[in-house]
Amino acid sequence: ITSIMNRVRNLKNKYRNEDNITDEFNCTKISADTTDNSGTVNQIMMTRNNPEDWLCFLRKLEKKGVPEMDVSLLNRLIGRYSQAVTALPAEKYSQDESYARILVRFAELKALQDPEEARDQFHLARLNCKKFAFVHVAFAQFELSQENEKKCKQIIQKAVECSAVPLKLLETALQNLHLKKKQLLSDEEK
Repeated sequence: ITSIMNRVRNLKNKYRNEDNITDEFNCTKISADTTDNSGTVNQIMMTRNNPEDWLCFLRKLEKKGVPEMDVSLLNRLIGRYSQAVTALPAEKYSQDESYARILVRFAELKALQDPEEARDQFHLARLNCKKFAFVHVAFAQFELSQENEKKCKQIIQKAVECSAVPLKLLETALQNLHLKKKQLLSDEEK
């Protein structure tokens, strides 16, 4: 029995050391396989499952490369953002800025693969988080990148009508659109 217990313990330790130590969320342990973050995802979902934790995790994952240049990373990110959107109920988090940022970034990543799916995701973000000006501006920026200036302007005007905040962000985006700039907001303005 002692021999069997020792072998079980050794197997558990080996398994834990190779695959199951993914506590990036707490920044204390790192998995041997950096492409699989299931331990972190499970931890987020089983503890508080809130947008702040998801956003922190997703941003860390994005720092592993450039999604525009790395299709594998892009696919992984889209999968994880999709998981976050599914795990977070819109009716509970529609007033949460981190939730809105997750929805927007998910749509931006989808735009790299499929503009039509991205448009649907932007609609979803705008529908669920209409009080945040950055959600509308991101959607307007997407439409501008698709060379749909008229739709871009409509999105910003509707955001003003529905009192999205901060208003200054919307005014700046509209001004930059009128100046024919390719970016509605500079990095500092974002």
